[in-house]
Amino acid sequence: QVQLVESGGGLVQAGGSLRLSCAASGRTISNYGWGWFRQAPGKEREFVAAMSRSGGSTYYADSVKGRFTISRDNAKNMVYLQMNSLKPEDTAVYYCAATERTMGFSGQRYDYWGQGTQVTVSS
Repeated sequence: QVQLVESGGGLVQAGGSLRLSCAASGRTISNYGWGWFRQAPGKEREFVAAMSRSGGSTYYADSVKGRFTISRDNAKNMVYLQMNSLKPEDTAVYYCAATERTMGFSGQRYDYWGQGTQVTVSS
């Protein structure tokens, strides 16, 4: 099993940037496909970004395409979400997730989750 801990959230003004980190322990990240999800108050959890097990493919929700980038550092066993040009509607708790299956856009495909990190974007 892999354990996940997110960090890097905070309060930022609209137009600003944050980089979220997901520290993995227990197994190497190359064993998994990766996803970032978010959940705003009163809303359902939604897909943000995903990366294949090989790291060769990435996918993004239309709402973040061109602004967010998912990446990973195998040596550090870390997965990242770089968020630029942040908007108030990006405010949510962000979760990283790992899957032993083919990564996808549904949270149901993911087996392991972090505890989440709060991102708040002020207007």
